[in-house]
Amino acid sequence: MKKVLAIMLVMLMAFAMCPTFAMAAEGETLILGTSADYAPFEFMYPNDDGEMVYGGIDIFVAEYLAEATGKELVIENMAFDYLLAALQKGDYDIVIAAMEETEERLNAADFSDPYYTDYPAMILVKADKAEELATLADFDGLYVAAQTGTTKLDIANNDMPGANVVALQNVNDIINQLVNDKIDAAVLDGGVALEFADAEESLAIAVASDELGAAAPFCVAVQKGDPKGLLPGINEAIAQMIEEGKVEEFVQMADDLSGVAEEVSADAPEA
Repeated sequence: MKKVLAIMLVMLMAFAMCPTFAMAAEGETLILGTSADYAPFEFMYPNDDGEMVYGGIDIFVAEYLAEATGKELVIENMAFDYLLAALQKGDYDIVIAAMEETEERLNAADFSDPYYTDYPAMILVKADKAEELATLADFDGLYVAAQTGTTKLDIANNDMPGANVVALQNVNDIINQLVNDKIDAAVLDGGVALEFADAEESLAIAVASDELGAAAPFCVAVQKGDPKGLLPGINEAIAQMIEEGKVEEFVQMADDLSGVAEEVSADAPEA
């Protein structure tokens, strides 16, 4: 709890000095849609009162954007593959969920300037198999899981010939199935894969991960056409946030909290 309190104090200090950038959207709130099963980017953890609250790199970025644009952040948790549909309907103002801009997603949303680039995608496997799974071809006939609606599912489908691809909505379910030998591998963003490999000694990063190529940067999604006029203020705030080195602070804060989140991941609410 001392660690949690110290992190919360750092967060308050970080946001207190944040400049304000105008947004055209009316209202006093900024509604964020995210999928809080993806440490270190978005997850839930118990605060000093035992209440489950949101944390993670993306959550801290959203808090910075809300503060910078003079709004109160409201967080809504939903399965990743439904986020952009809900954004299109106007349920959220923004989506931040370790999401890259892709040609397909540009049909459903507009995206901000990048705010962070993670490690390249990695393949998480049982530790005793990590060395022998040295190429993507080695996954022929194996069961490989990835989160529904993600570019990691595209990797599993397109770049791992012969693999039996399993699409699951919740990353915690993917990890549980891997630990319990119901699947053979999981394709995840690198930072997420490293978090789980560090937390669970039976898991490790497959050598074949080196074949997956470079990472694409993460961006903030808004409704297609930006009808609420959010992007200019968001992009200004992102530029300021990067210039101030805040993202590096958020990464460290999230790393410090991720261990707490992993211990209680089974209790995270489902959307």
